[in-house]
Amino acid sequence: MIYWQLFVSFFQIGLFSFGGGYAAMPLIRQQVVELHSWLTPTQFTDIVTISQMTPGPIAVNSASFVGMQIAGIPGSVVATLGCVAPACVIVTVLAWLYYRYRSLKLMQGALAGLRPAVVAMIASAGVSLLVQAVLPGGLEQNVDWVATILFAAAFAVMRWKKPNPIVVMVSCGAAGLVCYSLLGMFAG
Repeated sequence: MIYWQLFVSFFQIGLFSFGGGYAAMPLIRQQVVELHSWLTPTQFTDIVTISQMTPGPIAVNSASFVGMQIAGIPGSVVATLGCVAPACVIVTVLAWLYYRYRSLKLMQGALAGLRPAVVAMIASAGVSLLVQAVLPGGLEQNVDWVATILFAAAFAVMRWKKPNPIVVMVSCGAAGLVCYSLLGMFAG
């Protein structure tokens, strides 16, 4: 019975949580804390924190952790499957529709219209992250020159040399560690 409840609860979360993991948090809280009382509000906060620290989507991580807390490893598997099942079904149906009707002018027009919107959304997220990195205190604060130089160097290397992105990330992390450590020694 508990497995079915976990599956149905996280299936609903997976089906209705549009907008990413943070948008799913109120749905997860409603199901896990308020409706079923599986977790206390404090336990829920702890699980959200752990979900944010581990790799992967927050909703899926939360499903795994809640399922583990409630019913062990089988509960974790069932809750995770419930969370990802709606996306799998929807993507499968959309892929089938695309392959079946991809040659239609209507489909090509819709996809052509979606491309600029997707690029704009990615660019908007990128610009927001860039502003947070180089102006951590907002526009009224000073520019973080270390972050700005690291961004420019990483951008140039990625654009013209095309190395493995992981190497660039690790290199920037190491350079940031050294630069900020040196700045901390001279400032203090």
